[in-house]
Amino acid sequence: MTESKSMILGCAGKSLTRDEINFYRSECPWGFILFARNIGEAEQIRDLVAAMRDCVERPDAPVFIDQEGGRVQRLRPPLAPNYPAGGALGALWRNDHDAGNRAAWLMARLHAFDLLRYGITADCLPVLDVPIEGASDVIGARAYGKEPRAVIELGRAAAEGLMSGGVLPVMKHIPGHGRAFADTHFELPTVDASMSELQRHDFAPFRELNHLPMAMTAHVVYSAIDPKNPATTSGKVIDEIIRGEIGFDGLLMSDDTSMKALSGDFPTKAAAILAAGCDLVLHCNGVFEEMVGIASRTTGLEGTSLQRAQRALTYIKNRDRADEAEIRAEFATYFDAVA
Repeated sequence: MTESKSMILGCAGKSLTRDEINFYRSECPWGFILFARNIGEAEQIRDLVAAMRDCVERPDAPVFIDQEGGRVQRLRPPLAPNYPAGGALGALWRNDHDAGNRAAWLMARLHAFDLLRYGITADCLPVLDVPIEGASDVIGARAYGKEPRAVIELGRAAAEGLMSGGVLPVMKHIPGHGRAFADTHFELPTVDASMSELQRHDFAPFRELNHLPMAMTAHVVYSAIDPKNPATTSGKVIDEIIRGEIGFDGLLMSDDTSMKALSGDFPTKAAAILAAGCDLVLHCNGVFEEMVGIASRTTGLEGTSLQRAQRALTYIKNRDRADEAEIRAEFATYFDAVA
């Protein structure tokens, strides 16, 4: 078995091309990620996921997806119900904390049922960003609320629901995307808040949930920490803030390298991400030439990063015995998940 490389990659369509198969076999990404373009019908998804794992000869290779609810949800009816956005859970929480937390757990537990039936084992959830008034809508209703306490409680419930169902959670976007006044899919935002304000508001959910197995970085510049580099490529942010101040020692993956917030060509981006201290480089759009560029500067997963990766996978082995019909019925008392 070939050593895994420090990257998570997508693919172009609903099945692997011959070039993708050969590329995955030779480069051995640690994991894969699916987007809406990869989603057809149930058996096709299972076949695609199995083919990805077959290429790297690792039946436990994690396959990720963004299945939050609301507008960020890759599996749609009839493959999975439409679920409410995080903001709807937050509205429920503000009226009744216990009800909100229970609904967040139930919804995440349902995500786990939905994902595992297609072989998908990791969900890029919970969103732990705490937006401020006027910030870019790229987070918006995806956030649980505008106060750290709501985000902490609902994020914890969501992560525990996923893990109870045998799915790996990925908290995002560390150390906090809520103040960004630009959409990182298109440009690089700079946050000018003071360190004390960042600690109180933005870092708080990640610090409270620093025991979770995985996190995804923010393509955001924090001028109080590193005025030149976004968190994803900032050794100072990763070492002093994410690993130090926040205390996160889990597996750290970049946000998508195909987003416009990061500058440079793809080999340069990959090298900068790993040099800054990220464990994994994420590339999502499936463009073959870009993936080749990423792989050209991506190293083998080894040392502390390998230990973090191995430890992360241990979080998804103890699946509970919850009854899906009962969980759906209870969730429906809070929200109607539209089948």
